[in-house]
Amino acid sequence: MKTWLITGCSSGLGLELAEAVAARGDRLVATARSTDSLKSLCDRYPETVRSIPLDVTRAGDAAKAVALAESAFGGLDVLVNNAGFGFIGAIEEGEPDEYRPMFEVNLFGLIETTRAALPALRKRAGARIVNLSSGAGIAGSAGFGFYNASKFAVEGLSEALAQELRPLGVRVIIVEPGPFRTAFLGRSMATAAREIAAYAETVPARRQYRQTNDGRQAGDPAKAVAVMLQAVDAEHPPLHLPIGPRAHAIAEQKLDAFRADIAAWRDVSIATDFDARSQIGPN
Repeated sequence: MKTWLITGCSSGLGLELAEAVAARGDRLVATARSTDSLKSLCDRYPETVRSIPLDVTRAGDAAKAVALAESAFGGLDVLVNNAGFGFIGAIEEGEPDEYRPMFEVNLFGLIETTRAALPALRKRAGARIVNLSSGAGIAGSAGFGFYNASKFAVEGLSEALAQELRPLGVRVIIVEPGPFRTAFLGRSMATAAREIAAYAETVPARRQYRQTNDGRQAGDPAKAVAVMLQAVDAEHPPLHLPIGPRAHAIAEQKLDAFRADIAAWRDVSIATDFDARSQIGPN
């Protein structure tokens, strides 16, 4: 029996994961900015589920949630940083007051929640940190640059964190979902107010994708959660976990393109060390 703390449980993959964790008998601290949507979950599992408000951008909230896990259930085994939202717009179109709040949630909120949970996680052998990235954290695409940047940052942070925690027995899993049928393209997506005609060949396709695919995504959230649970339970979980055929296609295309660039410029780009004679100091 594990004790979990999950952020962003009001809807989407966060709520789906919270339901699955509770249904299998694990203990859970479910969090959201408002816990009204979590009342039913707590009522159905009064012995094993607690809820607490957690706005990842508000100082002190994460520490209170961790303290609840320790006081109610004696510790913490799994942290899932799920809270986040998206933003559509060309880099030139986005304004700071539009895109910076996304970084506060997707990146800085994740960092502070993780920092608050680490002392508790380090006490538990086999603890796990699950950071929700995205296929957008693997490869950038026009109109999604700000969101790409926030998730690329999560990837780099998570890779470094994994190296720091491996000797302590704590494993990090970066979950990189493709499109799943959640509210992500709806209420979890912001859009730049300004549209610049110069980007008409690239960015509008992203806006159109949102309009035509919201609620029609091919991915089944329950199946995504089943994969996440299997990874958390694994003795040797993956660091990178793309979920869904689209996420795997993005990863494979990125690797192929990356390898092609490296190979094409290898001889030129590695010939940058000092010549052998210049390594010899003056007599």
